[in-house]
Amino acid sequence: MWDTIRSLAAGGTTLLLTTQYLDEADELADEIVVIDHGVVIAAGTAEELKSRVGGDVLEFTVPDRTRIGDACAAVAKIGDAEPHMDGETGVISVGVGGRGSEALIEAVRGLDGAAVETRGLMLRRPSLDDVFMALTGHAAEETTQPAKRRGRRRPADKDTDKDTVRAAS
Repeated sequence: MWDTIRSLAAGGTTLLLTTQYLDEADELADEIVVIDHGVVIAAGTAEELKSRVGGDVLEFTVPDRTRIGDACAAVAKIGDAEPHMDGETGVISVGVGGRGSEALIEAVRGLDGAAVETRGLMLRRPSLDDVFMALTGHAAEETTQPAKRRGRRRPADKDTDKDTVRAAS
């Protein structure tokens, strides 16, 4: 299906895509409209929206999930906002603005001082997930669905009042 959408968009066909999977919107869309609880809160190209977040994002994984709180506390002061943590995957991310390698060094020192083991500590450019988080204060994929349904790639039913991104190619 995604190959068909890519092909149609490449051929000049305008498509309206509603998705909570922001990597797909980033890849497929020329223009993106971010909707939170039924209200348009931002619009633009992926790069325009990412520039709103600005700077780099520090990201790492905490293998010992019981130490996630300690890891967040260790990097909280270096971020532009509170760190975002995913308790399921152990991934922690925090925007560090234009501080780049200085923030990376402070993170290593803080995590080492707290004796928190990490994997994959890196700086990266913001994603559309980071944009949505910065604009709304919560992840695009957060839902009230039972946990057993969260693992599905595409839910069969989508409530119209859920947070979403509409992307047009």
